[in-house]
Amino acid sequence: MAALRLVGLCAVLAAVVAVAASRSAPVSRRVQRNATHFVTNSYLHTDERAFPLHRPGHNRDSGARKCIDIPACNAVVKHVRMEALKKMKEEKHDECAAASLCPRNRLFQSGAKCVNGKAGQYDCNNVDLQSFVPISAMGSTYDASDSWGWTDPETGNEIAIVAMMDSTSFVDITDPINPVVLGALPQTGSNKVIWGDMKVFANHVFIVRESRNHGMQVFDLTKLRPYYNTPSSYVRELKQDAFYSEVTSSHNIVINEQTGFAYLVGTTTCRGGLHAVDISDPLKPSFAGCFSDDGYTHDAQCVVYNGPDKAYKGQEICFNFNEDTLTIVDVSDKSDMKILSRVTYDLAYYTHQGWVTEDHTYLMANDELDETNGPNKHTRTMLWDVRSLTDPKLVGSHYAENQAIDHNLYIKGDYGYLTNYCDGLRILDATSMASGKAPEVAFFDVADYCDSVDFQGSWSNYPYFKSGNIVVSSIELGLFVLKPTF
Repeated sequence: MAALRLVGLCAVLAAVVAVAASRSAPVSRRVQRNATHFVTNSYLHTDERAFPLHRPGHNRDSGARKCIDIPACNAVVKHVRMEALKKMKEEKHDECAAASLCPRNRLFQSGAKCVNGKAGQYDCNNVDLQSFVPISAMGSTYDASDSWGWTDPETGNEIAIVAMMDSTSFVDITDPINPVVLGALPQTGSNKVIWGDMKVFANHVFIVRESRNHGMQVFDLTKLRPYYNTPSSYVRELKQDAFYSEVTSSHNIVINEQTGFAYLVGTTTCRGGLHAVDISDPLKPSFAGCFSDDGYTHDAQCVVYNGPDKAYKGQEICFNFNEDTLTIVDVSDKSDMKILSRVTYDLAYYTHQGWVTEDHTYLMANDELDETNGPNKHTRTMLWDVRSLTDPKLVGSHYAENQAIDHNLYIKGDYGYLTNYCDGLRILDATSMASGKAPEVAFFDVADYCDSVDFQGSWSNYPYFKSGNIVVSSIELGLFVLKPTF
């Protein structure tokens, strides 16, 4: 079918019709943005959809062309809690590396069913091991960290994306038993650190790190297509397509696919708060705004709100995890981003990360230091009622049977997918959060070598592939591809 030229894109782009009709042309060569709309897929939908650039009550322009034009952007603030946490982790890592245990070299493995509580050497319940790809096979000799995913809207290929200290690797897991490493993109920082993060928008991946002068890398994922089904004896070195330099280092990146904004958090700008970047044209990222009123943001999730709080319907809302608070911010107007609520909780040692349910009514969150510093060493997952954005309430907590530190979690449908360092992937039932409960229904422990409150094991997961396969990144080992069976 000949590719249609998406010239006008009026009337909601002739919306999905025009996009579907252009399937034969690479996405990167089609019009992805015009004066009124942009086109993207997301972790919630694999098909490409048109979204408006301009929404009622929203303002994309902060009035500043560059971050340095805003006084808060230049505020030098020492992030005491984060620096202490980083030092703790670096010391643990140095000890591990000195013992030749970080990374750990293991062979590729695939096709291990969970039978009688074991999948090969790994403890499990209702989760099979599809495959394991070691760090060395992904082109690195350094530890791994965060992970994400991308589904090619042209071919349906499912691509796992894994950050390592020196690079970001791309692995085709469409055939989960026989994954193919497509290539690796070198990092741009001047030093190697464990913290790397990425998110995907409009078939481009945006990558940040805590390394000095790293900025934000942009890579066109459609350039991976020639490598599908073509294993290589070496790991191909990829090249970035764009670079955003108005930050040096960042701890995390948050992307709202519905608005075309990225939010860089934990930077040296905006007092560590939200550094907004307009990525509606992926190859021309531009500074959009700065939110610094609540200081350092460790992580966040930003959505076009569709929950029950009618006053904020259709607004762009960020749920921020700010070291000792859950802070909810209306970021619709980039020139005037406003706090809606700021609430702490008992035993708040380091508010780390969280995710809202798809109906924007409840939220799961974690605290990275409550297991080490608090009286209860069992992993705590906090359950929040956020039906009122101005008055969120902690309604209960799930305490795991095992003792482990929690890390990144995500919600898909009725389940929460948790990556807890020494406890691996844990899957919770999210349908009973209103009553303060979230019972565990499945797990896969990728860290068979640690069983303690320590910063080893799993870092993150990506549960959004249509196939049901879940990507889990292990700090010391590499990439696990898992499949729930319940």
